[in-house]
Amino acid sequence: MQSIFLTGEPQSIPDVLAAKDQRAALQAEIFSQNPQGTLLDVKLNIPGPIKNNHYLQKLFAKGCAALEQDLTAQGLKYFLVNGWDRSSGCENFYLLNDAAKSVKEVAIEFEDKNKLGRLFDADVLVKEQPAALSRSKLGCPRRHCFLCERPAKECARSRRHQVAELQDYISKIYEEEFN
Repeated sequence: MQSIFLTGEPQSIPDVLAAKDQRAALQAEIFSQNPQGTLLDVKLNIPGPIKNNHYLQKLFAKGCAALEQDLTAQGLKYFLVNGWDRSSGCENFYLLNDAAKSVKEVAIEFEDKNKLGRLFDADVLVKEQPAALSRSKLGCPRRHCFLCERPAKECARSRRHQVAELQDYISKIYEEEFN
């Protein structure tokens, strides 16, 4: 198995933080134009300095197509407001007129139902709440780590796994999806 992380522009912590600030600004702009809407912000969870390349773009596109299919199957109508393909990663911003809880339920199912969905972070936001709607508010279990059964945030904070191990896992998923 070949690593899919051999190409791409390495991102520094300031690069990642700048992308986070740009994301927040775009979210605020979307809500200023659509204050009653539900925003679904979708990106990949990618460990290490390489956040985007042609392999990750293919994973992102395939995953977004599956998510869009799930939304449609549940009768949720979405509009792609903006899509980014930057060195800091790919990201789609979907606007819906449906209840945030309904959108989050579809997002959770997408994130949990298969290996490809597990690579994604699908945040659901509404203007009146300062943070994304959490799984715990819906009584859903926390996300598990790619490599073990511990909570993902716990493994990420403690750096329990080497970046290379996590990248190998993602490379394997790419191989399974496209080869």
